[in-house]
Amino acid sequence: MSHVETRQLGNSGINVPLLTFGGNVFGWTVDQNTSFSLLDALVEKGLGFIDTADVYSRWVPGNKGGESETIIGNWLKKSGKRDSIVLATKVGMELSPDKKGLKPQYIRQAVEESLRRLQTDYIDLYQAHRDDEETPLAETLTAFDSLIKEGKVRAIGASNYGAARLQEALQISEREGLARYETLQPEYNLYDRAGYEAELEKVVTEHGLGVINYYSLASGFLSGKYRIAADASKSARGQSVIEKYLNPRGLKILAALDEISSAHHVSPTQVALAWQIARPSITAPIVSATSLKQLDDLVGATQLKLTQSEIEQLAAASQK
Repeated sequence: MSHVETRQLGNSGINVPLLTFGGNVFGWTVDQNTSFSLLDALVEKGLGFIDTADVYSRWVPGNKGGESETIIGNWLKKSGKRDSIVLATKVGMELSPDKKGLKPQYIRQAVEESLRRLQTDYIDLYQAHRDDEETPLAETLTAFDSLIKEGKVRAIGASNYGAARLQEALQISEREGLARYETLQPEYNLYDRAGYEAELEKVVTEHGLGVINYYSLASGFLSGKYRIAADASKSARGQSVIEKYLNPRGLKILAALDEISSAHHVSPTQVALAWQIARPSITAPIVSATSLKQLDDLVGATQLKLTQSEIEQLAAASQK
């Protein structure tokens, strides 16, 4: 197993590598066999921190949700590698009209279904997939706290919470003596910075939370594969990527990534991720790969150390 530096997820006592692998590709853009070889390679490369959700990949025609967890569970059963990975999943997005939100009885039902699909008796990091404003935070946190006490979950996290609600949740946990959210999963990358940096970063830094950010490559834009409008045909999401990112600011970011990546003889992907890894509040950006070749590219990001001036150059290029 190759050695990748690790960091602690908040104060959970759980150590993870510098990248999180996004499990939304399992059962969507990769079939079960490819998923198994990717999972084997992740463990071998020291990147065994897998993030999924009960709702992945409900959006695919013919799917109903639970496909990603099922594939991971089948791999765990076949490989016996449960102790080699840190497993994160989520609850709260709508699986069906009666299966959504963060009410205690639903969390209890959902965790059992996730454990069954994952073929394991515990989840390392169980996350609220999005804030449920109709359910009092104290009720949700009490439900999560009891799952930890029962040994079904090791730590809990929040995804897609605003700063005020995250702050409030942390205060409730402290006041009531409940388990607290140890992690935040926000959108964050070189292009989409404001949402996280404006308010959330202050809350996570103040409370010592871990951060595993999604869309770390801006849906593939920061890999440099979309540079002109015609590149939209390169993937299913190409058109929306180009509409959002292919503009003067996006091109300025790509130019800085190009310059730094050629100086280091690495890919723009590695530079974009290394910039995030270097940010003190970020624990492990979420990345996905659909091939072993892409996976090697990602591993390279964990070895790349940018200079302070390179970090500042990228920050300047991405200023609004």
